[in-house]
Amino acid sequence: MPEQPQTSRGAETYQRILDAATKEFAQHGIAGARIERIVTAARTNKAQLYAYFGDKERLFDAIFLSSLERITNVVPIDADDLADWAVRLYDEYLRRPDLIRLATWTRLERRPAGHLVETHQHYDDHKLTAITQAQAAGRIRAGDPFDIMAMVIAMSMAWSPVSNVYAASDQEPQAVHDRRRALLRDCVRRATTADAS
Repeated sequence: MPEQPQTSRGAETYQRILDAATKEFAQHGIAGARIERIVTAARTNKAQLYAYFGDKERLFDAIFLSSLERITNVVPIDADDLADWAVRLYDEYLRRPDLIRLATWTRLERRPAGHLVETHQHYDDHKLTAITQAQAAGRIRAGDPFDIMAMVIAMSMAWSPVSNVYAASDQEPQAVHDRRRALLRDCVRRATTADAS
């Protein structure tokens, strides 16, 4: 069983491993990631990495599940304003493109169909409940709450690192991002409000 760091120095090493591995997995995927590059970037050794995480697969799991938690906590759903939620997701993809890349590698290398993670209820149930309640109050159009959630997330990823049309960068002019945000907000609002159904 992997161990947790017991000292502040151990916690720093643990975090360096997570940071280096996040970059490595986001760039190379699970199969392409190399432990040697991770330990070099983290200024540690394989023994320490394996003591903390067990193996490469569990290291990826720790990073990926942490990225899902981050999205959930940093960009919580607001079912009364799904358009704003979509824009906040867009902004998070600009800040942390590695998060969406990790999800893409998971889809490509582990789960080509179905839910992205087995424990999807942990990440989805509160969102689906919020959407269902907003539907009952007449604020969101009728339809399967999961499908509405999936559509809004997909719309928010239109310019993300996984776009097959154009991947946005935080280096682009603010006016470009503002234009996209306005379009995204309008499209999501029209697609999801009860009046549009």
